[in-house]
Amino acid sequence: MAKIAILGFGTVGSGVYEVLCRNAAGVSRRAGEPVEVKYILDPKDFSAHPAANLFIKNFDTILEDPEIRVVVETIGGTRFAYPYVKACLESGRSVCTSNKEMVATYGAELLALAKAHNCAFLFEASVGGGTPIITPMHQCLAANVITEVEGIVNGTTNYMLTRMGEDGLSYDEALAEAQAKGFAEADPTADVDGHDAAAKIAILASIAFNSRVVMDDVYTEGIRRISPVDLAMADTMGYAVKLVAHAHRTDHGIDVRVHPTMIPLDHQLAKVNGVYNAIYVIGDAVGETMFFGEGAGAGPAASAVMGDVLEVARHLQLGVKPIVGCTCTDNIPVISVEELQTKYYLRFLVEDRAGVLAACADIFAKYDVSLQSVQQRGTKARDAVNLVFVTHTAHEDSVAKVIDEILALPNAVIGGYPSVIRVQD
Repeated sequence: MAKIAILGFGTVGSGVYEVLCRNAAGVSRRAGEPVEVKYILDPKDFSAHPAANLFIKNFDTILEDPEIRVVVETIGGTRFAYPYVKACLESGRSVCTSNKEMVATYGAELLALAKAHNCAFLFEASVGGGTPIITPMHQCLAANVITEVEGIVNGTTNYMLTRMGEDGLSYDEALAEAQAKGFAEADPTADVDGHDAAAKIAILASIAFNSRVVMDDVYTEGIRRISPVDLAMADTMGYAVKLVAHAHRTDHGIDVRVHPTMIPLDHQLAKVNGVYNAIYVIGDAVGETMFFGEGAGAGPAASAVMGDVLEVARHLQLGVKPIVGCTCTDNIPVISVEELQTKYYLRFLVEDRAGVLAACADIFAKYDVSLQSVQQRGTKARDAVNLVFVTHTAHEDSVAKVIDEILALPNAVIGGYPSVIRVQD
């Protein structure tokens, strides 16, 4: 019998327990032996839970029990999860986790520990939740030279942008609704500022390009400055706005970033709405592929974690060593976002008076940023208008200088930093 321990009993941890209990017969049949939970580590009080006898508060209990060969980590963050997982791997116990922050930060070290101690460190649930992507990239697409991975990997922001675009909700209204429905945390910072997506694209880029990418390498912008005005303008131009995580292999290195992006309406990612995630992968042999599904929640994440548990259980049953370890055999540089060349959408809220548009246009010309279109849209305030500029392909650093100089114009910009959306053709 395979006995496992679960670290953390929040949304994902409780989901793993429920899936295992509900599908016990099928899980055991596929594993080749019965699989059951022996311990659940959580500091909170679960004395009223039907499985109260499984809960423990001392991590050493797990390390001292030779029956525990597989540990599921769903604590999240790194403060407790990292030392616990490290200790498990050092003791020869395999670990299955949904913790993207830990994988993006300490993945190389933990994979090396797993290899040294003849166990496994698996993390399918860390990126796509219930959408399989790690295993397909490690195995099914392993023969490809992957040139591009990009996707919508945060359900919270995708839900918010969908509601803002389809129903005209403000950012604050969309966030409040997402929180009421349980799609957003009370503190939504990790989601709305792009940090969650940055951790996920760091993991995907590392696997896709066989070169270590960590969160600090990822240029990150969130959606706080996006408004229904921007989404409506994008739609009229034939685009949808999504928070997209990008990773591209170029001749000069890896281009990896997270930011709002205008995507053509006929692109597959433009059709991904609500809380759904989608990851788009291009390989030299397979061509274009897309992985689509629910990215968060107890059920989808638990599904992915249990898939990893079953893989480890089969290997233990058959006496097989872990098949896939760290694949980061190369050392490819990460390109600074300042080297990016793309089109840009910029919306400034300015005073409604003569000369402001001309002054802005002069600044674009000064830095050799060619304009594709300029539009002026009124606001409810009688003395303010939205100036919307769409550029031809331009350098990131040149556009940054344009923004700084326009913001410095006397008595012109009244809305603070502009809404900036990079445009993908």
